[in-house]
Amino acid sequence: MMRHLGREKADIVLLLLAAAMVLAPHALHLPAWLSAAVAAPLLWRAVITVRGLRQPPLPVLLPLALLGIGGVYLSYGSLLGRDPGVAMLALLLSLKSLEMHGRRDIFVFVFLSFFLLLASFFHAQGIAAAVWMLATIVMLLAGLLSSRYGAVQAPLWQRLRLLGQMLAIVIPLSVLLFFAVPRISGPLWGASHAGAQARTGLSDSMAPGAIASLALSGETVLTARFSTPIPPQDQLYWRGLVLNDYDGTSWTRGPEPAEGGKTDIVLDGARSDYTVNLQPSGQRRILVLDLPRSIERLAGNPYLVSPALEVSTVRPIDAPVRYRASSAMGYRLQTKLTAAQQRRWLQLPAGVNPRSRAWARQLRGSGAQQLAPEAAIAAVLTYFRQAPFRYTLQPPLLDGDGVDDFLFHTQAGFCEHYAGSFTVLMRAMGIPARVVTGYQGGERHADGSLSLRQSDAHAWSEVWLAGRGWVRIDPTSAVAPLRTERNLAAALPPAVASWRTLIGLDGDSGGTVDAWRSQWQRVEQGWKSWVLDYTPQRQRDALAAARSLSPTTIALACAVLAALAAVAGWLIHRKHAQSGDGLDTLYAQFCRQQARRGCSRAPHEGPHSYAARLASITARPEAHAAMARFLAIYAAMKYGNASVDEQTRAQATLRRLLTQCR
Repeated sequence: MMRHLGREKADIVLLLLAAAMVLAPHALHLPAWLSAAVAAPLLWRAVITVRGLRQPPLPVLLPLALLGIGGVYLSYGSLLGRDPGVAMLALLLSLKSLEMHGRRDIFVFVFLSFFLLLASFFHAQGIAAAVWMLATIVMLLAGLLSSRYGAVQAPLWQRLRLLGQMLAIVIPLSVLLFFAVPRISGPLWGASHAGAQARTGLSDSMAPGAIASLALSGETVLTARFSTPIPPQDQLYWRGLVLNDYDGTSWTRGPEPAEGGKTDIVLDGARSDYTVNLQPSGQRRILVLDLPRSIERLAGNPYLVSPALEVSTVRPIDAPVRYRASSAMGYRLQTKLTAAQQRRWLQLPAGVNPRSRAWARQLRGSGAQQLAPEAAIAAVLTYFRQAPFRYTLQPPLLDGDGVDDFLFHTQAGFCEHYAGSFTVLMRAMGIPARVVTGYQGGERHADGSLSLRQSDAHAWSEVWLAGRGWVRIDPTSAVAPLRTERNLAAALPPAVASWRTLIGLDGDSGGTVDAWRSQWQRVEQGWKSWVLDYTPQRQRDALAAARSLSPTTIALACAVLAALAAVAGWLIHRKHAQSGDGLDTLYAQFCRQQARRGCSRAPHEGPHSYAARLASITARPEAHAAMARFLAIYAAMKYGNASVDEQTRAQATLRRLLTQCR
């Protein structure tokens, strides 16, 4: 199609196509009206170019620009900041397409495109985004290269091949600079705004439906690679927040306890060592397996550990974080609490859920008939197992006293319903209890790693028992044991589980689909580990490992690399020398050939003058004819308006004449 448009029209259409590729990733994040307003000028310029119409004058473009700026201000409430800045840049780029006249305008258009292309990494930094960016760069450079050609221009595929060769030289150098140039903490452009955007994840409170809303989210929370055997599935509890206060509807963390001092912990059981790649969440939460033994310090963002062993950072996590951690599968936490300290985890709001509280007191009994705490816990779990409770993502709405309605009427809910109601019953029985939110389980991979998604969000309870401290109790497992033994899909009704598998939220799809998905996840994990998570600390570790090598080893490695580079350069030079491709290469060979005969070309001589002088000193007529024809063809191809096909045929003729001129 572009071949029939003509040279200048084809170049403009190529630039418009490249600009559309630049703007495409932003269309998902710009307001709908702005995406349409950005696409319209590009389409308008394409029609103008193809049909040969006149471009709109400045009095038409200026009001359009002012209207666009006003729309951006109304949509974002400002013209400053990351998102309005990107919107303004997209608007200016599209309007610039209507104002391109000369080569200078093309340069401005391409450079604006590069800035906007870089801004697309605000929204996505995965492999697909990187591949799309590389393809867009090739198209932009192809358009820029087209504007630099003379009267004769190579076909598009030859220009793309030339750009591929250029990138093949640049990319290895870029990779070297990526790993070697000192890195800084945080983005180059200053404070990140990622934390201000809404993100999917656990909040600082829990109410019915809060965690069920995450069950259909396939967003990755973290990936963990274990250096020790991965614990059984029913022990993979990733500790997040501990919720202490209940207002009758929702659970919140509440203020820190007034009592200070060191937390009493006794660690025993198996030890798990692992490395976590935690994705940005905009929150201050570090996730570790229950219960953490040690966590690597984060560079530039220290963390704090609460008495309940919650790990939170000083600043929001708005970039991928990598840290090593170790956890104990068995532990005793705070085995000694005074009556005053226990009181906080016994509090319930007055007048709320009276039926549940009365039933709990009756179930435990009093005096000599009072059940021991362990027996009371077992009695409640038995009730959950024997009553017709259902585990569902779409529980009925709860009326009035939510726990009463759930326990004795609807009896259908998700993990937050079971954890919250169980904790209320424990407190009503006089047993200190609290809610813990985090994640449970994860998808295992063949390479020994584990992926955790938002759909693995979970809530459970902790009760305090004398001599044992805080003990984890998961009431959900009493109703849906497959939730903790396998995964969420195994515990849901078949119709819901099948739909989740179909959209790829679970690893039970089986066959080719699951194999391809697992392979892609491993590729993404490698990308995140070596590219997105290449932090300053990891760079320092790599350089420290390099410095530990002996000088002899480093010198030998440098010598080998230098030798390989020299051999590669010699092979490339030899290939070009043997191929003889290019008019200038053939002409240089001709001049060297005549210089060996004592007829060197003077610096000021052109092909025709050189041919005339050679004719006067060449004795053999056949050699003179070959020389004259060689120089005539070279001058015509070099300084004429020959097509690429004509130049290719002429080079073959010149190679034959070069042999006859010897």
